[in-house]
Amino acid sequence: MNEELIKEFLNKRNIFAVVGASRNPKKYGYQVYKDLKEAGYKTYPVNPNANEILGARCYPDIRDLPTKPDVIDLVVPPKVTEETVKTCKTLGITKVWMQPGSESEKAIKFCDDNNIDVVHGVCVMIERKHLA
Repeated sequence: MNEELIKEFLNKRNIFAVVGASRNPKKYGYQVYKDLKEAGYKTYPVNPNANEILGARCYPDIRDLPTKPDVIDLVVPPKVTEETVKTCKTLGITKVWMQPGSESEKAIKFCDDNNIDVVHGVCVMIERKHLA
């Protein structure tokens, strides 16, 4: 994966939205959201089945966020990723991080074809700790 692109994504000025954020501490959606939040990133949890995660309001969809995020971090099944990247294009979001297991060739190709920078195959928590 392109290290410069990862550094660009992990710039502290970027606002993140974690799609698939979870209330369950055993799930990666919880761990990713918590890690980014504790690292000092402005981070929104997105999950249609939760009202609040770690004391923060949870949003049902990225369309509902109060601010357009710079980076969408996906911790969802590949089919959900494929739909979310289409929404990213509509909203003008140009950075998508597909956590391991959330990616699909179809979603990656969509991003490539629509000028959306994409990171996949690596975990945001691990990459962030490498840069710290």
